[in-house]
Amino acid sequence: MTVRVLVVDDEAGIRTAIKRAIENVRERFDGIDEEIIYETVLAEDGDACLKHLSDGLGDIVLLDYKLPGVDGLEILRRLGQMKHDGVVVMMTAYASLETAIDATKLGAYDFLAKPFTLDEMRYSLRKATQHLVLRRQAEQLAAEKKQVRFQFISVLAHELKSPLGAVEGYLRIIKDQVAGDTIEAYSDVVDRSLVRLEGMRKLIFDLLELTRLESGQKERDLRQIDLNEIVAYCAESVQTQAAERGIHLSVKVADGLKMFGDRTELEIIFNNLLTNAVKYNRDSGSVTLKVGAKAGKISITCADTGIGMKPEEVDRLFGEFVRIKNEKTKHITGSGLGLSILKKIVSLYDGSISVKSIPAEKTTFTVKLTQGDVP
Repeated sequence: MTVRVLVVDDEAGIRTAIKRAIENVRERFDGIDEEIIYETVLAEDGDACLKHLSDGLGDIVLLDYKLPGVDGLEILRRLGQMKHDGVVVMMTAYASLETAIDATKLGAYDFLAKPFTLDEMRYSLRKATQHLVLRRQAEQLAAEKKQVRFQFISVLAHELKSPLGAVEGYLRIIKDQVAGDTIEAYSDVVDRSLVRLEGMRKLIFDLLELTRLESGQKERDLRQIDLNEIVAYCAESVQTQAAERGIHLSVKVADGLKMFGDRTELEIIFNNLLTNAVKYNRDSGSVTLKVGAKAGKISITCADTGIGMKPEEVDRLFGEFVRIKNEKTKHITGSGLGLSILKKIVSLYDGSISVKSIPAEKTTFTVKLTQGDVP
Protein backbone atom coordinates (compact mmCIF):
# COMPACT_ATOMS: atom_id res chain seq x y z
CA MET A 1 0.00 0.00 0.00
CA THR A 2 1.38 3.40 -0.98
CA VAL A 3 0.89 6.30 1.44
CA ARG A 4 1.53 9.71 -0.09
CA VAL A 5 3.27 12.12 2.28
CA LEU A 6 2.93 15.81 1.43
CA VAL A 7 5.80 17.73 3.04
CA VAL A 8 5.00 21.46 3.30
CA ASP A 9 7.85 23.69 4.49
CA ASP A 10 9.46 26.86 3.17
CA GLU A 11 12.94 25.54 4.06
CA ALA A 12 14.29 23.46 1.19
CA GLY A 13 16.73 21.65 3.52
CA ILE A 14 13.93 20.32 5.71
CA ARG A 15 11.87 19.18 2.72
CA THR A 16 14.84 17.37 1.18
CA ALA A 17 15.91 15.76 4.48
CA ILE A 18 12.45 14.36 5.12
CA LYS A 19 12.17 13.05 1.57
CA ARG A 20 15.49 11.22 1.84
CA ALA A 21 14.63 9.86 5.29
CA ILE A 22 11.44 8.11 4.19
CA GLU A 23 12.20 7.17 0.58
CA ASN A 24 12.29 3.40 0.02
CA VAL A 25 11.17 2.80 3.61
CA ARG A 26 8.81 -0.16 4.07
CA GLU A 27 6.69 -0.31 7.20
CA ARG A 28 4.56 -3.01 8.80
CA PHE A 29 1.99 -2.50 11.56
CA ASP A 30 -0.05 -4.76 13.81
CA GLY A 31 -3.55 -5.19 12.43
CA ILE A 32 -2.54 -4.11 8.91
CA ASP A 33 -1.82 -6.90 6.45
CA GLU A 34 -0.28 -4.81 3.69
CA GLU A 35 3.22 -3.40 3.64
CA ILE A 36 3.35 0.41 3.66
CA ILE A 37 5.51 2.28 1.14
CA TYR A 38 5.88 6.05 1.32
CA GLU A 39 5.72 8.35 -1.67
CA THR A 40 6.73 11.97 -1.03
CA VAL A 41 5.34 15.15 -2.56
CA LEU A 42 6.99 18.48 -1.73
CA ALA A 43 5.49 21.96 -1.40
CA GLU A 44 7.37 25.15 -0.52
CA ASP A 45 4.36 27.29 0.49
CA GLY A 46 0.65 27.21 1.28
CA ASP A 47 -0.53 27.81 -2.29
CA ALA A 48 1.51 24.86 -3.59
CA CYS A 49 0.18 22.75 -0.73
CA LEU A 50 -3.45 23.53 -1.57
CA LYS A 51 -2.79 22.79 -5.24
CA HIS A 52 -1.41 19.33 -4.41
CA LEU A 53 -4.32 18.64 -2.06
CA SER A 54 -6.89 19.63 -4.68
CA ASP A 55 -5.20 17.13 -7.01
CA GLY A 56 -5.82 14.40 -4.44
CA LEU A 57 -2.26 14.19 -3.13
CA GLY A 58 -1.42 14.04 0.55
CA ASP A 59 -2.66 11.09 2.60
CA ILE A 60 -0.44 12.44 5.37
CA VAL A 61 0.48 16.11 5.47
CA LEU A 62 3.59 17.25 7.37
CA LEU A 63 2.59 20.89 7.59
CA ASP A 64 4.73 23.80 8.72
CA TYR A 65 2.93 26.30 10.91
CA LYS A 66 4.67 29.40 9.49
CA LEU A 67 4.50 29.63 5.69
CA PRO A 68 4.71 32.41 3.12
CA GLY A 69 1.22 33.51 2.07
CA VAL A 70 -1.32 31.00 3.38
CA ASP A 71 -0.19 29.79 6.81
CA GLY A 72 -0.65 26.37 8.41
CA LEU A 73 -3.80 27.20 10.40
CA GLU A 74 -5.53 28.60 7.33
CA ILE A 75 -4.65 25.43 5.40
CA LEU A 76 -6.20 23.38 8.19
CA ARG A 77 -9.39 25.45 7.91
CA ARG A 78 -9.54 24.87 4.17
CA LEU A 79 -8.87 21.17 4.58
CA GLY A 80 -11.97 20.97 6.75
CA GLN A 81 -14.00 22.62 3.99
CA MET A 82 -12.48 20.22 1.42
CA LYS A 83 -13.41 17.24 3.64
CA HIS A 84 -9.85 15.98 3.40
CA ASP A 85 -9.70 12.45 4.81
CA GLY A 86 -5.96 12.40 5.43
CA VAL A 87 -3.93 13.07 8.58
CA VAL A 88 -2.13 16.31 9.36
CA VAL A 89 0.98 16.59 11.52
CA MET A 90 1.93 20.20 12.34
CA MET A 91 5.63 21.14 12.29
CA THR A 92 6.39 24.32 14.22
CA ALA A 93 9.02 26.17 16.15
CA TYR A 94 6.19 28.09 17.85
CA ALA A 95 4.85 25.20 19.88
CA SER A 96 2.78 27.16 22.37
CA LEU A 97 -0.25 25.70 24.12
CA GLU A 98 -2.50 28.16 22.31
CA THR A 99 -1.13 27.07 18.92
CA ALA A 100 -1.64 23.42 19.81
CA ILE A 101 -5.25 24.02 20.88
CA ASP A 102 -6.09 26.01 17.74
CA ALA A 103 -4.52 23.43 15.43
CA THR A 104 -6.19 20.50 17.22
CA LYS A 105 -9.59 22.17 16.96
CA LEU A 106 -9.01 22.51 13.23
CA GLY A 107 -8.18 18.82 12.84
CA ALA A 108 -4.42 18.39 13.37
CA TYR A 109 -3.59 14.86 14.52
CA ASP A 110 -0.12 15.44 16.02
CA PHE A 111 2.68 17.98 16.55
CA LEU A 112 6.34 17.89 15.64
CA ALA A 113 8.31 20.62 17.41
CA LYS A 114 11.23 22.18 15.54
CA PRO A 115 14.07 21.48 15.66
CA PHE A 116 13.38 17.75 15.49
CA THR A 117 15.55 14.75 14.68
CA LEU A 118 14.81 12.42 11.77
CA ASP A 119 14.06 9.65 14.27
CA GLU A 120 11.45 11.87 15.93
CA MET A 121 9.96 12.63 12.51
CA ARG A 122 9.83 8.93 11.58
CA TYR A 123 8.14 8.08 14.90
CA SER A 124 5.49 10.74 14.35
CA LEU A 125 5.01 9.59 10.77
CA ARG A 126 4.56 5.97 11.88
CA LYS A 127 1.86 6.98 14.38
CA ALA A 128 0.06 9.05 11.76
CA THR A 129 0.28 6.25 9.19
CA GLN A 130 -1.12 3.61 11.49
CA HIS A 131 -3.94 5.93 12.53
CA LEU A 132 -4.74 6.76 8.91
CA VAL A 133 -4.78 3.17 7.61
CA LEU A 134 -6.76 1.72 10.53
CA ARG A 135 -9.30 4.52 10.31
CA ARG A 136 -9.78 4.02 6.57
CA GLN A 137 -10.13 0.27 7.06
CA ALA A 138 -12.80 0.87 9.70
CA GLU A 139 -14.65 3.28 7.40
CA GLN A 140 -14.47 0.81 4.52
CA LEU A 141 -15.76 -2.00 6.73
CA ALA A 142 -18.64 0.18 7.95
CA ALA A 143 -19.55 1.07 4.36
CA GLU A 144 -19.43 -2.59 3.32
CA LYS A 145 -21.61 -3.61 6.26
CA LYS A 146 -24.11 -0.90 5.36
CA GLN A 147 -24.25 -2.12 1.76
CA VAL A 148 -24.60 -5.78 2.81
CA ARG A 149 -27.37 -4.83 5.25
CA PHE A 150 -29.18 -2.91 2.50
CA GLN A 151 -28.90 -5.83 0.06
CA PHE A 152 -30.00 -8.29 2.74
CA ILE A 153 -33.10 -6.27 3.63
CA SER A 154 -33.93 -5.76 -0.05
CA VAL A 155 -33.79 -9.50 -0.74
CA LEU A 156 -35.76 -10.28 2.42
CA ALA A 157 -38.48 -7.78 1.44
CA HIS A 158 -38.65 -9.37 -2.00
CA GLU A 159 -38.93 -12.88 -0.54
CA LEU A 160 -41.77 -11.85 1.79
CA LYS A 161 -43.65 -9.70 -0.73
CA SER A 162 -44.72 -12.60 -2.94
CA PRO A 163 -46.34 -14.85 -0.26
CA LEU A 164 -47.92 -11.84 1.46
CA GLY A 165 -49.46 -10.77 -1.84
CA ALA A 166 -50.76 -14.29 -2.43
CA VAL A 167 -52.35 -14.57 1.03
CA GLU A 168 -53.91 -11.13 0.60
CA GLY A 169 -55.39 -12.24 -2.71
CA TYR A 170 -56.82 -15.41 -1.19
CA LEU A 171 -58.37 -13.44 1.70
CA ARG A 172 -60.05 -11.07 -0.76
CA ILE A 173 -61.50 -14.05 -2.59
CA ILE A 174 -62.99 -15.23 0.70
CA LYS A 175 -64.18 -11.76 1.69
CA ASP A 176 -65.90 -11.14 -1.66
CA GLN A 177 -67.32 -14.69 -1.64
CA VAL A 178 -66.16 -15.18 -5.20
CA ALA A 179 -66.40 -18.99 -5.01
CA GLY A 180 -69.83 -19.16 -3.37
CA ASP A 181 -71.52 -18.98 0.00
CA THR A 182 -70.32 -22.20 1.61
CA ILE A 183 -67.19 -22.74 3.68
CA GLU A 184 -66.37 -25.86 1.69
CA ALA A 185 -65.98 -23.79 -1.47
CA TYR A 186 -62.96 -22.06 0.00
CA SER A 187 -61.14 -25.11 1.38
CA ASP A 188 -58.53 -25.02 -1.39
CA VAL A 189 -57.96 -21.27 -0.92
CA VAL A 190 -57.41 -21.74 2.82
CA ASP A 191 -54.97 -24.61 2.18
CA ARG A 192 -52.97 -22.45 -0.23
CA SER A 193 -52.86 -19.63 2.30
CA LEU A 194 -51.58 -21.98 4.99
CA VAL A 195 -48.81 -23.22 2.68
CA ARG A 196 -47.74 -19.63 2.01
CA LEU A 197 -47.79 -18.77 5.72
CA GLU A 198 -45.74 -21.87 6.55
CA GLY A 199 -43.17 -20.74 3.99
CA MET A 200 -42.93 -17.33 5.64
CA ARG A 201 -42.60 -18.94 9.07
CA LYS A 202 -39.75 -21.12 7.76
CA LEU A 203 -38.05 -18.06 6.26
CA ILE A 204 -38.24 -16.17 9.56
CA PHE A 205 -36.95 -19.20 11.53
CA ASP A 206 -34.03 -19.66 9.13
CA LEU A 207 -33.26 -15.97 9.23
CA LEU A 208 -33.13 -15.95 13.03
CA GLU A 209 -30.93 -19.06 13.04
CA LEU A 210 -28.56 -17.51 10.50
CA THR A 211 -28.35 -14.28 12.53
CA ARG A 212 -27.55 -16.18 15.72
CA LEU A 213 -24.82 -18.15 13.96
CA GLU A 214 -23.17 -15.12 12.34
CA SER A 215 -23.32 -12.98 15.49
CA GLY A 216 -21.83 -15.73 17.65
CA GLN A 217 -24.78 -15.41 20.05
CA LYS A 218 -26.08 -18.92 19.56
CA GLU A 219 -25.78 -20.91 22.77
CA ARG A 220 -24.38 -24.37 22.08
CA ASP A 221 -25.20 -27.39 24.25
CA LEU A 222 -22.27 -29.69 23.47
CA ARG A 223 -22.55 -33.25 24.69
CA GLN A 224 -22.35 -36.89 23.59
CA ILE A 225 -24.82 -37.42 20.75
CA ASP A 226 -26.18 -40.75 19.52
CA LEU A 227 -26.26 -40.31 15.75
CA ASN A 228 -28.51 -43.33 15.23
CA GLU A 229 -31.18 -41.61 17.30
CA ILE A 230 -30.77 -38.23 15.58
CA VAL A 231 -30.88 -39.67 12.06
CA ALA A 232 -33.92 -41.85 12.84
CA TYR A 233 -35.76 -38.79 14.19
CA CYS A 234 -34.95 -36.66 11.13
CA ALA A 235 -35.78 -39.47 8.69
CA GLU A 236 -39.18 -39.95 10.33
CA SER A 237 -39.96 -36.25 9.88
CA VAL A 238 -39.59 -36.50 6.06
CA GLN A 239 -41.00 -40.02 5.64
CA THR A 240 -44.57 -38.86 5.07
CA GLN A 241 -43.55 -36.33 2.42
CA ALA A 242 -41.43 -38.97 0.69
CA ALA A 243 -44.21 -41.61 0.80
CA GLU A 244 -46.74 -39.23 -0.76
CA ARG A 245 -44.54 -39.09 -3.87
CA GLY A 246 -43.45 -42.70 -3.84
CA ILE A 247 -39.85 -41.84 -2.93
CA HIS A 248 -37.93 -44.67 -1.28
CA LEU A 249 -35.90 -43.51 1.74
CA SER A 250 -32.88 -45.60 2.80
CA VAL A 251 -30.90 -44.72 5.93
CA LYS A 252 -27.72 -46.50 7.04
CA VAL A 253 -25.85 -45.43 10.19
CA ALA A 254 -22.90 -47.31 11.71
CA ASP A 255 -23.93 -49.13 14.88
CA GLY A 256 -23.26 -47.27 18.12
CA LEU A 257 -22.00 -44.17 16.26
CA LYS A 258 -21.57 -41.18 18.57
CA MET A 259 -20.01 -37.76 18.38
CA PHE A 260 -19.53 -34.68 20.54
CA GLY A 261 -21.87 -31.95 19.36
CA ASP A 262 -25.03 -29.89 19.71
CA ARG A 263 -28.24 -31.85 19.08
CA THR A 264 -30.08 -28.93 17.48
CA GLU A 265 -27.21 -28.23 15.08
CA LEU A 266 -26.98 -31.86 14.01
CA GLU A 267 -30.74 -32.03 13.50
CA ILE A 268 -30.50 -29.00 11.20
CA ILE A 269 -27.76 -30.71 9.18
CA PHE A 270 -29.67 -33.96 8.68
CA ASN A 271 -33.04 -32.24 8.19
CA ASN A 272 -31.63 -29.99 5.48
CA LEU A 273 -29.97 -32.85 3.64
CA LEU A 274 -33.02 -35.15 3.77
CA THR A 275 -35.62 -32.46 3.10
CA ASN A 276 -33.80 -31.16 0.03
CA ALA A 277 -33.16 -34.69 -1.25
CA VAL A 278 -36.91 -35.40 -1.12
CA LYS A 279 -38.08 -31.97 -2.25
CA TYR A 280 -35.85 -31.85 -5.34
CA ASN A 281 -36.36 -35.50 -6.23
CA ARG A 282 -38.53 -37.03 -8.93
CA ASP A 283 -41.66 -39.01 -8.12
CA SER A 284 -40.88 -42.70 -7.38
CA GLY A 285 -37.22 -41.80 -6.92
CA SER A 286 -34.95 -42.68 -4.02
CA VAL A 287 -32.88 -41.06 -1.27
CA THR A 288 -29.94 -42.82 0.37
CA LEU A 289 -28.33 -41.44 3.53
CA LYS A 290 -25.16 -43.07 4.87
CA VAL A 291 -23.36 -42.06 8.07
CA GLY A 292 -20.06 -43.52 9.22
CA ALA A 293 -16.77 -42.59 10.88
CA LYS A 294 -13.10 -42.84 9.96
CA ALA A 295 -9.96 -41.30 11.45
CA GLY A 296 -11.87 -39.04 13.83
CA LYS A 297 -14.23 -37.73 11.14
CA ILE A 298 -17.94 -38.33 10.77
CA SER A 299 -18.76 -38.90 7.10
CA ILE A 300 -22.28 -38.17 5.81
CA THR A 301 -23.39 -38.82 2.24
CA CYS A 302 -26.89 -38.03 1.03
CA ALA A 303 -27.65 -39.16 -2.53
CA ASP A 304 -30.87 -38.64 -4.47
CA THR A 305 -32.20 -39.54 -7.91
CA GLY A 306 -33.59 -36.06 -8.40
CA ILE A 307 -33.53 -33.28 -10.94
CA GLY A 308 -29.83 -32.56 -10.48
CA MET A 309 -27.99 -29.29 -11.12
CA LYS A 310 -25.66 -27.69 -13.63
CA PRO A 311 -22.08 -26.85 -12.48
CA GLU A 312 -22.86 -23.12 -12.39
CA GLU A 313 -25.87 -23.81 -10.19
CA VAL A 314 -23.78 -25.89 -7.78
CA ASP A 315 -21.31 -22.99 -7.50
CA ARG A 316 -24.09 -20.70 -6.23
CA LEU A 317 -25.72 -23.23 -3.96
CA PHE A 318 -24.51 -22.08 -0.53
CA GLY A 319 -25.20 -18.36 -0.91
CA GLU A 320 -27.86 -16.65 1.17
CA PHE A 321 -31.37 -16.52 -0.36
CA VAL A 322 -30.15 -18.70 -3.23
CA ARG A 323 -32.68 -21.00 -4.79
CA ILE A 324 -32.10 -22.78 -8.09
CA LYS A 325 -34.89 -21.54 -10.33
CA ASN A 326 -35.85 -23.30 -13.55
CA GLU A 327 -38.84 -25.07 -15.06
CA LYS A 328 -38.43 -28.03 -12.71
CA THR A 329 -38.06 -26.01 -9.50
CA LYS A 330 -40.44 -23.07 -9.99
CA HIS A 331 -43.18 -24.73 -7.91
CA ILE A 332 -40.83 -25.77 -5.06
CA THR A 333 -40.95 -23.46 -2.06
CA GLY A 334 -38.10 -22.64 0.34
CA SER A 335 -36.39 -19.83 2.20
CA GLY A 336 -33.14 -19.97 0.23
CA LEU A 337 -31.25 -19.96 3.54
CA GLY A 338 -31.15 -23.64 4.46
CA LEU A 339 -27.88 -24.59 2.76
CA SER A 340 -26.22 -21.35 3.85
CA ILE A 341 -27.07 -22.26 7.46
CA LEU A 342 -25.93 -25.83 6.85
CA LYS A 343 -22.51 -24.66 5.66
CA LYS A 344 -22.05 -22.37 8.66
CA ILE A 345 -22.94 -25.17 11.09
CA VAL A 346 -20.56 -27.56 9.35
CA SER A 347 -17.78 -25.00 9.81
CA LEU A 348 -18.40 -25.09 13.59
CA TYR A 349 -17.20 -28.71 13.51
CA ASP A 350 -14.08 -27.94 11.43
CA GLY A 351 -15.89 -29.74 8.66
CA SER A 352 -16.43 -29.55 4.94
CA ILE A 353 -19.27 -29.98 2.49
CA SER A 354 -19.14 -30.87 -1.19
CA VAL A 355 -21.68 -31.50 -3.92
CA LYS A 356 -21.64 -33.64 -7.05
CA SER A 357 -24.57 -33.42 -9.41
CA ILE A 358 -25.67 -34.55 -12.86
CA PRO A 359 -28.61 -32.63 -14.37
CA ALA A 360 -31.80 -34.70 -14.60
CA GLU A 361 -30.09 -37.68 -12.90
CA LYS A 362 -28.79 -37.29 -9.36
CA THR A 363 -27.17 -35.16 -6.66
CA THR A 364 -24.88 -36.27 -3.83
CA PHE A 365 -23.97 -34.16 -0.82
CA THR A 366 -20.93 -35.20 1.21
CA VAL A 367 -20.41 -33.72 4.67
CA LYS A 368 -17.38 -34.26 6.91
CA LEU A 369 -17.53 -33.35 10.63
CA THR A 370 -14.89 -33.64 13.33
CA GLN A 371 -16.10 -36.37 15.66
CA GLY A 372 -14.58 -34.78 18.77
CA ASP A 373 -13.70 -36.39 22.07
CA VAL A 374 -16.72 -38.26 23.33
CA PRO A 375 -16.74 -38.07 27.18
